[in-house]
Amino acid sequence: MSPLTVNPLKQDTLSHVKCILICLVVTLGSLQYGLDYALVGGFLSMPGFLKVFGYYDEAKATWAINPTVQQLISSLMTIGTFVGSLLVGPLSWKFGRRVGLWSASLLCYISTAIMLGSSSVGALYFARLLLGVSVGWFMTFAQLYVYETSPAHLRAISLGCYQVTLSIGSIIGSAIDKGTSTMESRRAYQIPLAIFFVVPTVLSICLFFFPESPRWLTVQGRTQDARKALSRLRNSNIDPAQLQAELATIEKSTEEQLNTKGKPAWIEMWRGTNLRRTLLSIAVVCFHSGNGSSWINIYTTYYFTIAGVKDAFSYSILVSCLGFLGVLTSVCFIRYVDRRQVLFWGCLACGLCQLVPAITWSVNPGSINSGKVVVAFIALFTFFYTMYAPYAWLLGGECPNNALRPFTFGVATAANFLFNWLGTFTAPYFINPAELNWSAKYGYIWFGSNMIIAAFVFFFVPETRDRTLEEIHEMFEARVPAREFKNYVCEKTGAFAAEGMGQAGSLHDDDSRSPSDGQEVNIESKA
Repeated sequence: MSPLTVNPLKQDTLSHVKCILICLVVTLGSLQYGLDYALVGGFLSMPGFLKVFGYYDEAKATWAINPTVQQLISSLMTIGTFVGSLLVGPLSWKFGRRVGLWSASLLCYISTAIMLGSSSVGALYFARLLLGVSVGWFMTFAQLYVYETSPAHLRAISLGCYQVTLSIGSIIGSAIDKGTSTMESRRAYQIPLAIFFVVPTVLSICLFFFPESPRWLTVQGRTQDARKALSRLRNSNIDPAQLQAELATIEKSTEEQLNTKGKPAWIEMWRGTNLRRTLLSIAVVCFHSGNGSSWINIYTTYYFTIAGVKDAFSYSILVSCLGFLGVLTSVCFIRYVDRRQVLFWGCLACGLCQLVPAITWSVNPGSINSGKVVVAFIALFTFFYTMYAPYAWLLGGECPNNALRPFTFGVATAANFLFNWLGTFTAPYFINPAELNWSAKYGYIWFGSNMIIAAFVFFFVPETRDRTLEEIHEMFEARVPAREFKNYVCEKTGAFAAEGMGQAGSLHDDDSRSPSDGQEVNIESKA
């Protein structure tokens, strides 16, 4: 880890287990996103689903689905996530992170009930749109909570939980789809859809026992509540002086970041040093849609089917498992490798995984060997993508300041979903046999996109590993070039931490209470 960080907390993992577990539960919402990608992609190849929302192709003697219906089923959810993410800023500013997650759970209940009970395509469209808003809130509010509660040196691991649960959702979705895919009745898709009720129920109950984000509370001027929340997030064995130093850093830096209070956040995020932070956040988060993952995730099963791969559902499970392995690999070294390095090499690897199948399909389209190459490189793409994906989310949320984070990150997430929608909406025109029928040659487009992303990382993405959000703010305000972030010494943030340590020390000398008193009470008395 970087020796230059001024993070006052103990730089280990065991001292922060409670916070990591809380973050793990909060990020369960991302499991819904993984479920949706896997489940809906499988529905498009299920006779039980196609009999309700598709048509019977007399010429091919099989059930099929209209490309327009296929587009809308897949893309309306993405449009919903776009709308939901744009609403995160104002909703989060007023109500906080926990209320946002509860609202996401409520919308998930409503949309899933509509999909389960209706056989109308129009109702299905509406439910998909509503579910998209829910998923957008699950993902964005959960990540905001993780950014603002985790210790700096474990922020990457805590957010890695987000990608872990997303990958688990994909595996569960693919496995359930395989188990119900041969059913001829509506239960083929109703049984998988019922799984959408599980996570919102668990998360909604747990949120009653979790504190609100201390940084959000500080922005709202609720200083005492912020101190209590931070104390609840940290283990009891943390030195009170370290906790006091962290509190002082958050409070003083946030006070500085609020010097634009009164100006509309939607305008302020595009002014001064915030412009660089906003553009960088949007660009990095959009890596997820810019590398071609949207069409691969949505159309994996369908793509395998039209490529002539036997038992496409089993191969979809294999791909999901490799994605999960990629996330676990990332979590193992996420504390020890620079963000820039992982992003750069990850984008290059994803680009090659798009290029090789495209070349193979161009040389020998539709053959068994070409199909095997497609399966292998889609699996490899999924591994490399999920390995570097947490880093893109990390940087996207670390760049904005405390006051503007929900607005900036909400816009960045919305932009990502907008490009995801573009990818899922246009993909059928490229890969559907009834349209352009490019099949794997679609990868040529995404190879070029990945090369552009890699170049952007090299020249413009700063290194933020092990830095507190307050340190990152100081470096952006000082207009530090991207290549110099790694070795920059944050003197102002260090002074805030030292002042907090000094206050804790002087108060400790006057503290006449017995050592048996609880830490949280002790800290509150010193506040």
